[in-house]
Amino acid sequence: MEIKVNFLDNLRLEAKFDDFTVVADQPIRYKGDGSAPGPFDYFLASSALCAAYFVKLYCSTRNIPTDNIRLSQNNIVDPENRYNQIFKIQVELPADISDKDRQGILRSIDRCTVKKVVQAGPEFVIEEVDNLDADAQALLMPASSSQASTYIAGKDLPLEQTIANMSAILADLGMKIEIASWRNIVPNVWSLHIRDAHSPMCFTNGKGATKEAALASALGEFIERLNCNFFYNDQFWGEDIANAAFVHYPDERWFKPGRKDALPPEILDEHCLKIYNRDGELRGSHLIDTNSGNEERGICSLPYVRRSDGEVVYFPSNLIENLFLSNGMSAGNTLAEAQVQCLSEIFERAVKREIIEGEFALPDVPADVLAKYPSILAGIQALEEQGFPVLVKDASLGGEFPVMCVTLMNPRTGGVFASFGAHPSLEVALERSLTELLQGRSFEGLNDLPQPTFEGHAVTEPNNFVEHFIDSSGVVSWRFFSSKSDYEFVEWDFSGQGENSNAQEAETLFGILDGMGKQMYMAVYEHIGAKACRILVPDYSEIYPADDLIWDNTNKALFFRADILNLHRLDEEELQALVERLVESELDDYTDITSLIGIEFDDNTAWGQLTILELKLLIYLALQQYEEAKEAVEMFLQYNDNTVERGLFYQAVNVVLEMKLDEDLELEDYEANFRRMFGNERTDAAIGSVDGTVRFFGLTPTSMKLEGLDRHLRLIDSYKKLHSARASVGAISR
Repeated sequence: MEIKVNFLDNLRLEAKFDDFTVVADQPIRYKGDGSAPGPFDYFLASSALCAAYFVKLYCSTRNIPTDNIRLSQNNIVDPENRYNQIFKIQVELPADISDKDRQGILRSIDRCTVKKVVQAGPEFVIEEVDNLDADAQALLMPASSSQASTYIAGKDLPLEQTIANMSAILADLGMKIEIASWRNIVPNVWSLHIRDAHSPMCFTNGKGATKEAALASALGEFIERLNCNFFYNDQFWGEDIANAAFVHYPDERWFKPGRKDALPPEILDEHCLKIYNRDGELRGSHLIDTNSGNEERGICSLPYVRRSDGEVVYFPSNLIENLFLSNGMSAGNTLAEAQVQCLSEIFERAVKREIIEGEFALPDVPADVLAKYPSILAGIQALEEQGFPVLVKDASLGGEFPVMCVTLMNPRTGGVFASFGAHPSLEVALERSLTELLQGRSFEGLNDLPQPTFEGHAVTEPNNFVEHFIDSSGVVSWRFFSSKSDYEFVEWDFSGQGENSNAQEAETLFGILDGMGKQMYMAVYEHIGAKACRILVPDYSEIYPADDLIWDNTNKALFFRADILNLHRLDEEELQALVERLVESELDDYTDITSLIGIEFDDNTAWGQLTILELKLLIYLALQQYEEAKEAVEMFLQYNDNTVERGLFYQAVNVVLEMKLDEDLELEDYEANFRRMFGNERTDAAIGSVDGTVRFFGLTPTSMKLEGLDRHLRLIDSYKKLHSARASVGAISR
C-alpha cells in the first residue's frame, strides 16, 4: 500500500492512503503541539487493534458476543536496548465462554498480521528518487535473478516475460500498481489483489497454481479492464471528457435518435434488434451513455466485427455497459490467447447459469482421473483436512462444453460454494475452478457461504445469477447434490497442439457457438500496446436481462446527476421538482446516491453514505415540508444502515419535528434536556435543519465540476491517462 506523507506546520505530519488521512504529531516535551499521537504510538496501537480484529472475527463467526471481552497491550522496554521490546497482549474473557473457544480466541490473536510482519522482520529500503511516480512497478514482485522461462498451458509466452511486458505497459501509462494482499491457504492455490496506488478503485484479483501465475493473471485482468473501460463503467467522466474529440475510443461514432426518439438505423443489426428490441419499446434515449451524459451529442456507439461475415456493427456503449459487465473481455500475449480466455469465460458463465437455474445434478470426476493432476489434488485434500468436504464435478453437460466445477461444503455453517472454471484443457479448467474457489479468501471467509435450498424460485431469480457472476456467492439447489446425475461423466479435451494451440482452441470454441446458431461480435483493442479483445454473444453472454435497458438502465443518472451535484444552489422550485422526480421514479429508497448518479464519493463522508431516502428527507427539511420529513425520518430510523453519528442526528431531528408538528409541545420546554442527550453541536444542527438555518447538514457543496470529490477525481485522472494514450495512437493512425 502506498502511503504519501505531507509535511504540515511545526512537527505535524499527514499520511494519506486510500480514502483516509492520518495526522501525527509529537508531544509538547519534544517540541510538538501534542495535537495527535506520534508515529510510534500509531505503530503500537496497530498491533493491539489487529489482535482485537482477529478476536472479533473469531467471535462473529461463532455468534459469541464481545460485549464483555476486554483486550489490552503493553510494551515492555529492555532498559539496556530500547529497540528490544516485548509486546504483552492480555485478553479478559467472560466466565461462560467454553474452554474450546478460550483457546480459539488466543489462537486467533496469534494470527495478527501486524505481529507476524514484525516477527518476520520486514526489510526497509531507503532511497532517493527523482519522481515518486517513476519506477511505477517497483511494488510488484521482485524480479528473479535467474533467467527462468516458466511456460503454463494457455500462455504463448513464459510467465516471467508476460509479467515484464504487462508491467512495462502499465508503467508507460503512468500507473503505479501495488500488491495489496497475497493468499496461499492450501498448496498450489495462489491469489492476490492488485490496485492502482493513485486510484485504488481500479483493482483486480489474480489466481493461479503459483505466485507468478497469479500475478500474471492479475496484471492481465488489469490491462483487460483498462482496455474495455470496465474500471470506469458506471461513472461520470466529467465535462471535459464528455466534450472531447472522443469519449471512449477514437473510432467511436455518435448517432442521434430519430423522430419520436426512434432508434437510429446505424446501430445494431437485425439479429441484435430482435433480441434487444423484441417488443418495440427500446428508444434512442435509453441508449445515451451515462459516462458522458452528453444527450445533445447522441448515442455513443462502438464498432464490433460480426464474425459470420466480417461486417462492422455499431453497439451503443450504454447497451454493453448495462448488460454484459466484464463478461467476454480479456488481454493476452497474442490475440488468439485473449480470444481463448474470452470464449472460455463466456462458456463458464453461460453453462454455470444453465446448470444452476436448471437445478442439474452433475457427475463426479472419478478418482483415477483426479489422480492425473496431483498438484490440484493436493489443494483439494488440504481443504478436506481443514474440514471442508469438496465435490469435483464435470460441468461439460456430456462433453459439449469445456467447463468444470469444484464445490465446497462448510459443515460448520451449512453453506456451499460452487466454483466453475473453463478452458479447452480439462486440467486448466479444473485448476481454474479450484483457484477461483479460494481467490482472496481465508478459511474464515468460507463461513459466509449461502445455504442450498429446494426453493426453485430462489435459484432462478435473476439477481441470483448476478451474485454467482460477481463472486460465486449465489444460492444453489439441493438437487445439485443428488447422486443421480443428469449427465454421464466425459473426460473431454478441446485443447490444441503445438505452437498454434491457442489459435486452434479459439477456432474450436468459436465453432461450438457457431453450432449453437449464435452470432459473435468482436472488438480488438491495442491502443496501449497490449493485445486485448471483447467478444459479445447476444442472447448468451449477457449478465443482466435485456429488459434492464428499459426498466433499470444506468443512464437514469441523467435525470438526477446535475441537480444532486448542484443541490446547495437549487431554489425551492428546483428542489421541489427534484424530490418529485425521485418519488415518481419509484427507485428503491435505499439505493445509494453513489450508484444512482455515478459519482464515487468518499465512503467516510455523509455523501458516501447518502441514500435516496435520506436525500428526500433533507430536501423536505429544506422546503420545510414537515409532515413529509417526519415520515421520512421515521423510515430512516427504523431501517437505518448509516453511521451511529448520522443516526443520532436524525434522532434529534425527529424529536424537533415532533415539537414542530404538535401544537401542545414547545421546544423551549425540552431543549435543555435535548442538549444533554444529543450535545450542543448535534442539537443546533437538528434545530437549524428544521427551522431552515441549516441546509443539507453534512453534505459539502459540490457541482458538475466535481470540486472536493477527491476519490472521484482520482478515478477520472486514471481514465485520462488511458484516454491520452488512445488519443496519441489515434493521431498517429490518422
